[in-house]
Amino acid sequence: MGFELDRFSGEVDPDFKCNLCNKVLEDPLTTPCGHVFCAGCVLPWVVQQGSCPANCQRISAKELNHVLPLKSLILKLDIKCDNHARGCEAVVPLQHLGEHAETCDFSPAKCRNRGCRQVLNLRDVEAHMRERCEARPAGLCEQGCGLMLTHGERRSGGHSCLRALRAHGAALQARAAALEKALKKEALRAGKREQSLLSRLAAAQLELQVTALRYQKRFTQYSARLDALARARSASPGKGEETKALTLVLHRDSGSLGFNIIGGRPCMDNQDGSASEGIFVSKIVDTGPAAKEGGLQIHDRIIEISWRTYFGAYVK
Repeated sequence: MGFELDRFSGEVDPDFKCNLCNKVLEDPLTTPCGHVFCAGCVLPWVVQQGSCPANCQRISAKELNHVLPLKSLILKLDIKCDNHARGCEAVVPLQHLGEHAETCDFSPAKCRNRGCRQVLNLRDVEAHMRERCEARPAGLCEQGCGLMLTHGERRSGGHSCLRALRAHGAALQARAAALEKALKKEALRAGKREQSLLSRLAAAQLELQVTALRYQKRFTQYSARLDALARARSASPGKGEETKALTLVLHRDSGSLGFNIIGGRPCMDNQDGSASEGIFVSKIVDTGPAAKEGGLQIHDRIIEISWRTYFGAYVK
């Protein structure tokens, strides 16, 4: 599938030729055994035959490799334009052939007038459509149909209103059928898109519900924890207070335990602002049993009294 030899300027190196098509290599590929062929030639062969075209060994398409240095050399060769037979005399490097073909004035182009099938050089299309095309518009029919006449019809006098109207009606029907077909196709495509969107919406709603349930569960857990913390805080002493339960064993000394108590509220000189109801220590005798180290302190609250002289107190 390479390039014809006569399109190149001067002699072409034999190493640049494909061993299958005998043309200048186009996108060269090499086999594991070292033979080089056009990609368009060797790929179908290897897929079908499973061997090198030179019949030297079995190979697969995966074993073929591009020969980039050789391809680079070939792309620098000067080649005639694809439209040389149509009159283009341009000779360009092979690597620029595609760019030239896009703008070549000798590229084949069809006349755009309806009914004309001529293929011309690109540079001649506009002049042909304005001046020479037999299918170019020549004005409206004045015999009753009101359709557009062509120069060919006007010159030959072969226009028939009845035949033209039938042809015009058939064209409109064909166009309507094509539009209906396109509409059905678009409706089918829109239906598929709608189904896809509905499926995605349903999936999104399901995901949203699952996420909402997950967050609701977390919210319930956090609320329970907050309630537990609030209950624990309400059961704890006021700010700045540190309390602990203390059990003391006091031995009477001359019939006294060495402290006085007061009921109701703590002593008036209590500066911590506590207003709890209960029985509190109001005085401690310096040398009494309650004055020992780690014993009672003024303002301690008596929470339980044992007849065996066990005392429990909140110690602040």
